[in-house]
Amino acid sequence: MNRKTLSLIVLLAALTLMLAACPAATPAEPTTAGEPAAPSADQPAAETGTRTVTFMAEATTRGHDANAVAYCEEQTGIDVEVVNGPESATDRLALYLQFFGAGSGDIDAMQIDVIWPGILAEHLVDLRPYLSDEQYESYFERIVLNNTVDGALVGIPWFTDAGLLYYRTDLLEKYGFDGPPDTWAELEEMAQTIQDGERAENPDFWGFVWQGAAYEGLTCDALEWQFSWNGGTIVEPDGTISINNPNAAAAFDMAASWVGTISPPGVVSYMEEDARGVWQAGNAAFMRNWPYAYSLGNAEGSEIAGNLAVVPLPKGGEDGQNADTLGGWQMAVSRYSDDVDAAAEFAVCMTSYEAQKIRAIEGSMLPTIGDLYSDEEVLAAQPFFAQLYDVFAGGAVARPSTVTGEDYNQVSTIYFTEVNRVLTGQQTGQQAVEAIEQQLQSLLGQ
Repeated sequence: MNRKTLSLIVLLAALTLMLAACPAATPAEPTTAGEPAAPSADQPAAETGTRTVTFMAEATTRGHDANAVAYCEEQTGIDVEVVNGPESATDRLALYLQFFGAGSGDIDAMQIDVIWPGILAEHLVDLRPYLSDEQYESYFERIVLNNTVDGALVGIPWFTDAGLLYYRTDLLEKYGFDGPPDTWAELEEMAQTIQDGERAENPDFWGFVWQGAAYEGLTCDALEWQFSWNGGTIVEPDGTISINNPNAAAAFDMAASWVGTISPPGVVSYMEEDARGVWQAGNAAFMRNWPYAYSLGNAEGSEIAGNLAVVPLPKGGEDGQNADTLGGWQMAVSRYSDDVDAAAEFAVCMTSYEAQKIRAIEGSMLPTIGDLYSDEEVLAAQPFFAQLYDVFAGGAVARPSTVTGEDYNQVSTIYFTEVNRVLTGQQTGQQAVEAIEQQLQSLLGQ
């Protein structure tokens, strides 16, 4: 199947996502890891000896992606057809599920979100047998654990993300602070001091901006507050619902106290770009956001270029811990692929040290291999990477997507809805954790 034909299939599939489910189809027999499927009748690779893999990536294939693909084509001898998926991650997940539901082998390898392994596991190949011990052990352990479902590695860590605390280096110096805050209490004190001082000339200035809207981003922020206070991870890896505890309740009350004091009242409807807009305009001392905002903040024309830095998010107190919610993307292989072995070989190459290095240098994509954070060429291109190693090596906390599987989206919706009600003054933190617990018990059958 050529790329033009496949693109048409993708377009038609995307247009039907909102329609009723397709008529039942007889799924193709899944292919197990390490067991190549018989080539299909229309597959030219069987005739020419050239192996072909179709890879569905994000909406736009950028230069660093194309260069990494070209590197892997050269290394493996596999021809790779890249198909850009829908821009919305939600739509892309729905499209994957549509392909899987039909047992379609049209997509061999794909990019999956860090919260999808539990949802997609039954349709994905165990890629552990394709990795050498050396490569397997090179990835950040927490991401590997996140991607392992019932003992199967259904996604190889490709590039990662985590919530970070951004701060204005010039303003900390101006107001006599030696460095960024270590605890939330220190952040509150610094943010209030700087805000009070800057308001003399800039009435639009705020101490701290973050993501408070009722959406997945708030799940990330709230989990960071909760975990930093030793309040658990909503649902623990063994399936225990742990949300109803005093530390989690106190964490939500803490965040609610910021609204209208060190954070703008509208923060309860902020997403990532809303927070970055305030921050990059020079109207905030601190910001919680993802690593992508670093290069944008330092770009030509930015009001704060050269005056920002990043560190892990604060602890919940002296006995607390840093907690940066894990994000990022993985390489996965469909069990319905016409050539599982070729697709797996391509996935292994794309997640290798060399391919990740290309994407780190050219696209500032955060590697999932620890040694790349001390690679001299990577640091020459992206010096701020050196500050992020500890975040991924130890501090990043995963959302409970693997343990809750296909129920995760509902789990997250319950969580962020109730936390947003705390932020908007409709209930207390204790009322929220009780409401979340009750709804999760019903959803998860406990």
